[in-house]
Amino acid sequence: MKYTLFKWFTILLPTFIIGGFEYVRHEFLLESLSMEAGNAYITILTLISFYLFATWMFGRIESTNNRLAKEQAKRAVYEERERLAAELHDNIAQTLFFLQVKLNKGQTEDAKSMISDINHDLRQAIFNLRSLPEEGADLEERLLKWLEEWSMISGVELDTRISLDGHRFTSAEEVLLFGIIQEGFTNIRKHAQANNASLHLLAQKEGWVLKIMDDGIGPIGHEGQADHYGLTMMKQRAQQLGAHFQWNKRQKGGTEIIVACRKEGALQ
Repeated sequence: MKYTLFKWFTILLPTFIIGGFEYVRHEFLLESLSMEAGNAYITILTLISFYLFATWMFGRIESTNNRLAKEQAKRAVYEERERLAAELHDNIAQTLFFLQVKLNKGQTEDAKSMISDINHDLRQAIFNLRSLPEEGADLEERLLKWLEEWSMISGVELDTRISLDGHRFTSAEEVLLFGIIQEGFTNIRKHAQANNASLHLLAQKEGWVLKIMDDGIGPIGHEGQADHYGLTMMKQRAQQLGAHFQWNKRQKGGTEIIVACRKEGALQ
């Protein structure tokens, strides 16, 4: 209803201004107002009227866009919280099931290892929930804190290089990018058996690129097969960012994940 009103207001405003002025001029001011003066007056009147109208209209549009952007950012944060909660539930439920099996078989050493996994998952999930963008800290600060915590939990040496060069991500983009990084490093901790890992996040005027590398055996799942779910999740998030996702095996051993986004949409 509101947009229909704006449409008709935009259609009728010039009609009433120009048509109304011309009617008044021809009916009442034809003898006292010259053609040149009348043309000048209608030009000035139209300019002022449309300037005021455009200022008001674009102000409303900007306000609406800002409100929608904030709602989208909040929705992205809530969706990421739901994903983390579901992931935590699934991981702990699965680990508890295997823990019960190991205890029934008297395999206490394996049971101790699984308890350690639960502890790691809990600590990581709590930190993930505290690291979402609504806290107000910038992306680089939150990433460095999260990666430091990850390195302490996993015992994997980590090399971090972050250079954003003034580039700012929206809250929704930060959630998606953070999710890719969390998924990538969770796979390294759980499956890769790596001793060293690295994260490079570089942003320039033409776009940004994220690289996650390790020297392990790859994203191997419980059955000895690639963890396709984790890779699929990262690829989906990359697509939502309008970025290109690539996973490679490194010649020196280990794996490399590359997520690249260019402002003009071209990929290299």
